[in-house]
Amino acid sequence: MAIWYIGNTSVRSAFRLRDGLVALSSSHLQGNIRKQEGDRAFRDLLGQHGIVSLGTDATNSVGRKWRSALGKLGFLYPEIPRSSDIRQEDIGALDTITPNGWRLIRSETVPAMQECFLRALAAQFIEIEVSGGEKIWFSPLRHTLAILLEIERKTGEASISFIEMALFVQTTSSADDKNAITDNILNFRNERNDVESKRRFDNLKYNEIADLHSLKASTFRDYADANFRYLKATGLVQNKGKGIALVHEKRYFSELMANDTSVPTSELERYRSMCNGANLPTDSQDAAFEVLQDLLGQLSSMGIPFDLRGKSTDTPADIAIIRHEIEDIIFKVKEEIYASEQAEQWEEIAAYIDLIASRRERKRIDEETEIVIPRSETPAYLEWVLWRAFLAIDSLTNKPYEARRFKIDQDFLPVGTAPGNGPDLIMEFENFVIVIEVTLTENSRQEAAEGEPVRRHVADLMNHYTEKNGKPVYGLFIANNIDSNTAETFRIGVWYSRNDEKMSLSIIPITIAQFNIFFRALFINSRANPQEVINLMNECEQHRDRCEAPEWKNMINNTVESFVSNMSVC
Repeated sequence: MAIWYIGNTSVRSAFRLRDGLVALSSSHLQGNIRKQEGDRAFRDLLGQHGIVSLGTDATNSVGRKWRSALGKLGFLYPEIPRSSDIRQEDIGALDTITPNGWRLIRSETVPAMQECFLRALAAQFIEIEVSGGEKIWFSPLRHTLAILLEIERKTGEASISFIEMALFVQTTSSADDKNAITDNILNFRNERNDVESKRRFDNLKYNEIADLHSLKASTFRDYADANFRYLKATGLVQNKGKGIALVHEKRYFSELMANDTSVPTSELERYRSMCNGANLPTDSQDAAFEVLQDLLGQLSSMGIPFDLRGKSTDTPADIAIIRHEIEDIIFKVKEEIYASEQAEQWEEIAAYIDLIASRRERKRIDEETEIVIPRSETPAYLEWVLWRAFLAIDSLTNKPYEARRFKIDQDFLPVGTAPGNGPDLIMEFENFVIVIEVTLTENSRQEAAEGEPVRRHVADLMNHYTEKNGKPVYGLFIANNIDSNTAETFRIGVWYSRNDEKMSLSIIPITIAQFNIFFRALFINSRANPQEVINLMNECEQHRDRCEAPEWKNMINNTVESFVSNMSVC
């Protein structure tokens, strides 16, 4: 059979589709995003909201690709083919937002967003031709879950690698024998483990299957990449190395999904399910309660008490509230474990910072490991990697989920940037607080966009921490380049309260590259502790009254270099 893919290969970041929907919902363009004028208008709308970088899109392809992605997943009402027996009005007005699309727009938490993607992917069926010329429909999501569960039965671990998805999963369907598919995967693993050059082996296998299907080898990689991204958007799977694995606390739910072999009985039912979002096992009372009991068992095995008394379990909606509460408890425990591991990951953290500073998308660390930052997600990754950096420096007194204001998924990867009306990161230590603000904005626009908010955020937190418990608050502003107008604003470092009370602010502007030099030196020289950060900031602040912004920037650079040099000597 031909290879399949979930979602859209052009819009790789599933969660950004929500941003596009939100922009469309507040515009006059619903139902008017086709033909040249509509394509251009939709493209411009996405660009105005900072969702896409327009570049030189002479053919307005951005608008078409986003429209296609949103329609394919049932977030917009798709176009009904003229050859169909059903009419457009039987489904909904073309290119307007569907019920599942509105559900995604109204989702404020990552789990709520993931449920929308889960309903979308559970409703996606692909028609294939099997032996004898018969055509059947199958669910790529359920097929993948079934393969993962069969792999678990044979190996004890429900995981597949990227190349295993590319060669064996996305080239098969539920019409194929899952036992044979998983045997092929395990035979491939054994063969790959025996070779010395795995990259050469992988390239050979890609070329072999590409010749078999008369396609480019890159097509298999592109489809597998899209499949992984959209599968992870459901919250049922997470990263494992370069592959994916079932999320442990959702394993039972995944089994219920995989065992559901029902398909829509008509074309009308298929379209309506796609636009409304598929029914899930937990929509029924019995299955919802079974999933809840499984989660309670997991909490018990983790030694975490949970009392159901006083909580209603009369309806699936009641149970869902409890289930989400338990899942949040489990995730917070996992996040604290993740935070404790960051000191061991400092080299990877530094590699990510290097990637952002060099404005590149990917960097190979070793033969098996490559880190990637999607260009459109660089601002979110900058906040995320600095959060990780301070988790690595350690000694936080607030929880890791209290220190960040951006959302993360089940892989602890960022889902968008921190919202406005507050700083990006708040790192509280025993004797002080560091407020971290980051930006990729440069030139004079940097001061206009960041000068007032950063000072206001630091001042607000000074009122909160310094006045209540005497903890000093420091501001750390990090950007690829520091504009002198921005540096001057922070050098003056003044904020007036509503009562015209003058507040002196300590905000140090530093480049991403300078921070990374310092960060690396902390770990190389076994000096990773938050006091070293404060020592550096205090030294930088001492120079600000004696010089103007351009010179102060030079002094900060010299201070960083001196600190790093002194650490090496000591």
